[in-house]
Amino acid sequence: MATTGSEYDLVVRGGTVIDGTGAERFSADVAVKDGVIVGVGKVSGRGREELDASGALVTPGFVDIHTHYDGQATWSNRMAPSSHHGVTTVVMGNCGVGFAPVRPTDHDLLIELMEGVEDIPGVVLREGVPWAWESFPEYLDYLSERQFDMDIGAQLPHAALRVYVMGQRGADREPATAEDIAEMRRLTAEAIRSGAMGFSSSRTLNHRSSKGAPTPSLTAEFDEMVGIANGLKDAGSGVMEMISDFGDLSGEFELLEDMVAASGRPMSISLAQGLSPNGWRQILDRIDQASSRGHEMRGQVAPRPIGILFGLTASLTPFTGRPSYMAIAGLPVAEKLERMLAPELRAKILSEPVSPGFEGLFKRMDGGRKLWELGDPPDYEPSPEMSIAARAERAGADPWSYAYDLLLANEGRGMLYSPFANYADGNLDCCREMLLAENTVPGLGDGGAHVGIISDASFVTTLLAHWGRDRSRGETIPLEVLVKRQSRDTARAVALSDRGVLAPGMKADINLIDFENLRVRAPEMVADLPSGGVRLEQRADGYLATIVSGRVTYRNGEATDALPGRLIR
Repeated sequence: MATTGSEYDLVVRGGTVIDGTGAERFSADVAVKDGVIVGVGKVSGRGREELDASGALVTPGFVDIHTHYDGQATWSNRMAPSSHHGVTTVVMGNCGVGFAPVRPTDHDLLIELMEGVEDIPGVVLREGVPWAWESFPEYLDYLSERQFDMDIGAQLPHAALRVYVMGQRGADREPATAEDIAEMRRLTAEAIRSGAMGFSSSRTLNHRSSKGAPTPSLTAEFDEMVGIANGLKDAGSGVMEMISDFGDLSGEFELLEDMVAASGRPMSISLAQGLSPNGWRQILDRIDQASSRGHEMRGQVAPRPIGILFGLTASLTPFTGRPSYMAIAGLPVAEKLERMLAPELRAKILSEPVSPGFEGLFKRMDGGRKLWELGDPPDYEPSPEMSIAARAERAGADPWSYAYDLLLANEGRGMLYSPFANYADGNLDCCREMLLAENTVPGLGDGGAHVGIISDASFVTTLLAHWGRDRSRGETIPLEVLVKRQSRDTARAVALSDRGVLAPGMKADINLIDFENLRVRAPEMVADLPSGGVRLEQRADGYLATIVSGRVTYRNGEATDALPGRLIR
């Protein structure tokens, strides 16, 4: 409803406010003027636009600090899937990969790295990324001219920085010289002063280019890492984001804490339960000890399993690599479905052994005991009784034959789900413990990445709906705590103090949520990337309105014409 002669630009009327501080919910109006909240309580003046929030929750806009929209932000105004989950601020450039700084001769190298590490097709990046920059400040200048459906912050990625300074020596992971380190330190300070939110790096063997080469930052030595950290010290601001295998827990953590000590700047570290049920607790204990020494460190944690999606529309199936399936893998889904329905091909695919290179993936599914059908709405805490192996046994069928038939369901759009992190115990108790830990924040959703096998940008909605309402296999978490974690706490983790709380003087990023009907939908493939590339999209129900800087960007899940989001600088 719009009115004339208004005192405010926007008034949200009569909602139940969860303000992001962790305080108990309360009934109030929220008034906005010039993109800023100017009143929370009983607002008597009128708004140029008014939204009726009766029966709805009113929360801050959500801040997602772990995304990979580095390419998408250069060709698209909309940061989907995050847009569909009440997210009003994202931070990209995580895990040490990105597209600046870069010399013209190294475009393909950075594309191959992003393709391998984050599963974004190289053809999409080659057509979509305009490369209208070389330095990181020039990359920020390019982004600052664009408009988005949310605010975007960018981090300086270590892999790009290392290759820019060292050339092929950097890509080959040779030790950096003192001159190399001095230049990386200078460029880091330059990037932070020009508006970068921080610096990120990867030290995990899981991160490889599309050609199989480890990420350039994998074995960067102490002097290089601390030298770069000193670049943040020189600039006097910025945060650090890291991922590591922690093969040598003591030595590796000592390095990371030394970076925090040298820079005086905060660091967040990817934290998840792997195949070892309790290994994550050792890392969290180190984070707690460092924080007690005054070194600000946090674990970035997920609210559900991190897992691979299998389907005829996805990049992988349980039969990927088998010769008879690979012969038809590139066909359109309808044609692939028709071929796979033929009894002869079905029998042939099922009879073939697992191909070299896919043994680890096949072993991870544990004979179908670690594989589930992903329904609509998806169940991200499935019971052992609903695994493919258990269902097949009850049906008197072979697990892989059973899985084959499920893939063909719904005109070939059926999907299976195999968690590889946070599900070693067959439940999400570890996630609850991580979410409630003092020195953690929600993260790891990877919006914009893993476009064919993972769809975790919907973490935000799972956090609220599953943990705040739906969980049946254990304890839930108060909604006030969850909102605080995903708004105020994530904003503070990246040194943003102007958002994440509904209070006068704060940025007017707001969600109106029909909480009873809030749910994550099943992921689906859409073909909206450059060059006709496909990606997993995942929407949600229950978001009545999302507001960025006082302007409504989404109503009932559908985009408006408003693009008030800008580069955070």
